[in-house]
Amino acid sequence: MRHFTQAPIHPTGWIAPYNVRMATLPDICIRGAGIVGRSLALLLARERLRVALVDAPRNNPAPDVRAYSLNNEAKTLLEALRCWPESPAVTPVHQMQVWGDDGGLLSFNASDQGTGELNWMVDVPVLEARLATAVQFQPLIEVVNTPVAAPLTVICEGRASQTRAELGIGFDITHYEQHALATRLQCEQPHGGVARQWFRFGETPGLSHPQAEILALLPLGGEGGHEVALVWSVHPARAQALMALSAEEFAHALTTACGFALGRMTLTAERAVWPLQLARAERWIGPMPGAASHSFVLAGDAAHAMHPLAGQGLNVGLGDVAELVRVIRAKEFWRPLNDLRLLRRYERARQADVQAMGLVTHTLQRLFAQPGPVWQQLRNRGLSGFDRSGPLKRWMTRQAMGHHTHTPPTEKATS
Repeated sequence: MRHFTQAPIHPTGWIAPYNVRMATLPDICIRGAGIVGRSLALLLARERLRVALVDAPRNNPAPDVRAYSLNNEAKTLLEALRCWPESPAVTPVHQMQVWGDDGGLLSFNASDQGTGELNWMVDVPVLEARLATAVQFQPLIEVVNTPVAAPLTVICEGRASQTRAELGIGFDITHYEQHALATRLQCEQPHGGVARQWFRFGETPGLSHPQAEILALLPLGGEGGHEVALVWSVHPARAQALMALSAEEFAHALTTACGFALGRMTLTAERAVWPLQLARAERWIGPMPGAASHSFVLAGDAAHAMHPLAGQGLNVGLGDVAELVRVIRAKEFWRPLNDLRLLRRYERARQADVQAMGLVTHTLQRLFAQPGPVWQQLRNRGLSGFDRSGPLKRWMTRQAMGHHTHTPPTEKATS
């Protein structure tokens, strides 16, 4: 594996100027070795670019209970890297059912799209392990513990990115009055390849009125499996109360909340909780301070964050990866990697898509959080009406699946 001679690091975290030429200067330094960072490193190495991948050591990381919903574009990208997991670490979703809080029902079926799957649920630890192994065997990628000087730095450190903060880039945040609680459970009945989601109101300790909740049970364990991943978006006080329950009490509370949809449930993993927000960085590209010939780019959660209700977070992050690689591949031969005009092509392309998806998730969250009978009737009628909307529903489904067309159908929805 190729080794890079590192430039000295300034105490503030910046790469200090130096007058000794590096033995082998990387073309690109990627800060952050999560799914987005590793996928980007592998794709750039395929373009014959030398990559330094910063994988900072983590102290006693907690077991990862996450599972991601990946669409066709994400699957194609990971298959090209030969990192797509096999069953039971990947579970096809054939149907999605969404219930409102007063009889509204929306159902998506893969058969209506002429395909076998709407998307795939992927076990995060397995996917990360496959990407890490691929990185290990790629000679153009060097894994380092601290940043290395390079013409282009890509920041993929997540929504709490330290580098983004040090660069002074604003992160415009809208805080939701909800925390996500995630875990895994074994169910009495098989999930049938169906993703289930409920918009509901639940009693919250210390508050006189029920608070909006979004409960999602996502199929895991392959075809015919009995395991599900839970993402339960609840008021912070409710999240604290649920975390304090015993495993048996928690499973009972969840089983009751979802109406025994999969029979009795048993907790099989630790519970994790985190605050939810809609966020976007003020700018995604720029020059690195103190280095006239070095630039930076933001990607993944370092650039944006959104509510998990649509399950599009990692799809959007991998969309950043695909677009950045496309821009670099298509660049003029004389244009350097740090050229801000080049990088602005990436910024323009991705900001439009991210803003659109963020608006969809934000609007849905706000709509289903409004109390009162008028709002309740409006959203439930809208949910059922959209279920009967024909061409519009099919178009929206294909967008979420990663089969993009640029304009929605103009046919009128059927009532």
